Amino acid sequence: MTSSYEHIVTEADVHIRIDKLLVNILPELSRSQIQSWIQDGHVTVNENSVKVNYKCKIGDVIKWTEPKEDVLIIEPEPIPLNIVYEDDDLLVVNKPRGMVVHPSAGHMSGTLLHALLHHTSKLSTINGEHRQGIVHRIDKDTSGLLLVAKNDETHMGLAQQLADKTVNRRYEAIVHGIIDHETGLIDAPIARDPKNRQNMAVVDDGKHAITHFHVLERFNTFTHIEARLETGRTHQIRVHMKYIGHPVAGDPKYGPRKTLQIGGQALHAKIIGFTHPKTGEWLQFEADVPEYFKELLEKLPNMY
Repeated sequence: MTSSYEHIVTEADVHIRIDKLLVNILPELSRSQIQSWIQDGHVTVNENSVKVNYKCKIGDVIKWTEPKEDVLIIEPEPIPLNIVYEDDDLLVVNKPRGMVVHPSAGHMSGTLLHALLHHTSKLSTINGEHRQGIVHRIDKDTSGLLLVAKNDETHMGLAQQLADKTVNRRYEAIVHGIIDHETGLIDAPIARDPKNRQNMAVVDDGKHAITHFHVLERFNTFTHIEARLETGRTHQIRVHMKYIGHPVAGDPKYGPRKTLQIGGQALHAKIIGFTHPKTGEWLQFEADVPEYFKELLEKLPNMY
């Protein structure tokens, strides 16, 4: 059974191309996917088919029907994993930069989940087939430590600790500008950016979000920090650092146009600590920053 949806064009939407408008409304889809929907007749304006470059007029009634998709079967892939810890209930994995955590539009292979399925037949099922074992995520170009649950009981225990803010999650980042104080606390709610639905932003009615940070080292025009997440909102550190005027270096989404060309944000999930849901033991693990990050720290004293 397919689902149908409707959007009425307001003054804010006037003259925007329909494919661009729908990408803003449906940020989980790519522009090419939206264009395919339009070309295949799954999108109408005032009950008529339109071209992908149609410019919206006030009062237009846009309707779309999600096409029925083939069931995606996720096949295990022999991708190397850097496993920091493993027992019968969980794993701690050091995810490399550039790897997506689980399948999504445009990322149907090569994900951490594909690698996990090759490594073990035991993964929790709470979040569905496409997110087996995945308790929490980090962004594609953020490296570092992730928790993976092998069964549903462990998954629920870890998820509860995340909700209770008792998991110790610390990151290292290089940010633009000189932070002149030693420590900071950012308490600012985060939600979808109303001006760009593909991004997150600090929004008055957003979800509660708190980031703590302290300075590790200052350079000419950059600062090396450690950040601790109290909450875990999407892109939280990246959004919060931009909010206080110190966006993460290399960040293509939230950084300035003139930033370090390093293939993504200089952000690494360095430490994760938690109580084992089965044994009650406190476990904490640390993963050193990757080589590109170390090389950047060596170069920064002589840059800019």
